[in-house]
Amino acid sequence: MADDMTDLPRRVHIQEEGPREGFQIEPGPIATADKVRFIEALAETGLAEVQCVSFVDLRRVPGMADAEAVVQAIRRRPGVRYSGIWLNVRGLERAIKTSLDISGGLQISASEAFSIHNTNKNTVETLDEQRRSLAFYRAHAIPMRSAIVMTAFGCNFAGAISAERVRNCIAMLIDVAAEYDVTIELLRLADTVGWANPHSVAQVIGVVRERWPHLKLALHLHDTRGTGLANAYVGLTMGIDCFDSSCAGLGGCPFAGHKGAAGNICTEDFVFMCHEMGIETGIDLDALIDCARLAEEIVGHALPGKVMHAGSLARFRAPPRSSGR
Repeated sequence: MADDMTDLPRRVHIQEEGPREGFQIEPGPIATADKVRFIEALAETGLAEVQCVSFVDLRRVPGMADAEAVVQAIRRRPGVRYSGIWLNVRGLERAIKTSLDISGGLQISASEAFSIHNTNKNTVETLDEQRRSLAFYRAHAIPMRSAIVMTAFGCNFAGAISAERVRNCIAMLIDVAAEYDVTIELLRLADTVGWANPHSVAQVIGVVRERWPHLKLALHLHDTRGTGLANAYVGLTMGIDCFDSSCAGLGGCPFAGHKGAAGNICTEDFVFMCHEMGIETGIDLDALIDCARLAEEIVGHALPGKVMHAGSLARFRAPPRSSGR
């Protein structure tokens, strides 16, 4: 099918966010050893990048209080990138003291209301924080890798977000980066609180590409209302080849303003869909399913992934055994 539908990528890059996105929202404490066990298992599946922890205010996200301990305990697998996130220079200062793979990033929320709930900063203050980050990256020779626009498809506090507002936010980030002679190589469009639908995904991508046709885009999609894979499919048909996802569907945003906030699209469900469409991922699906079951064991409750329960189709496609006669 990938040959027939020319806009589909032949291969996708997946950034696994389950250990960070998932464990940060769990109400009960997750043992450091369990976090490490999960990260190490994910690294054995063929994933090229695992987002392990976040360096944030421990009073607001207590589930990440052991971030440094988790990173220190990981037995690293060659060829796998182990990353983390931070919201300000204070978090970045913590991150660079660890053994994580550090690269610079910029961020902005298309919804100013969400920005205030998430970081206690409005848009102007957020841009000033990005300048401080860029100065820090320069001073510490940290390469700039990507940028993200959060709530790019809607917000529980501000309502609908126009594609033009997203375009304007990207322009702000590009302008701030240019002040430091930095070029944004990859731009993530994030459905942070689960408002996106296939039409809005196509619309936002279209508006962004019209203005910056050569800017590489990635999608960070949450599955709050069950449209996550449909939204990812639209991205695939428009040639998007970078996606964030969360094993077993772990996670959700703790500042979404909605108790039903769900995690990113489920990694193994997305990998299954890609493989069935003839799109390569480099990931062992059965090993990933084992990771999803491990995640469910660690958190102690059911998780929303589908393929982890149904399994892949491999056993049904196996040739029938000979009777031996």
